[in-house]
Amino acid sequence: MYDVYLGGKNDLLVIRHGLPIPSKLGGNWRKKKRTVRSVSEGIREDVEKRGYHWRKLASRVR
Repeated sequence: MYDVYLGGKNDLLVIRHGLPIPSKLGGNWRKKKRTVRSVSEGIREDVEKRGYHWRKLASRVR
């Protein structure tokens, strides 16, 4: 299971459930209300290698 956080500048952070946010990614993170049971294979591999998955969310084009 994974915890999903959103940052102030359209950032997405995924970590394993119950682990703290890595100190090098400090900032203002807002936790989503629910824990996610499954994620894509790419995110899962990234979490296994680095302990987290971080990316900028695409901005909406109007």
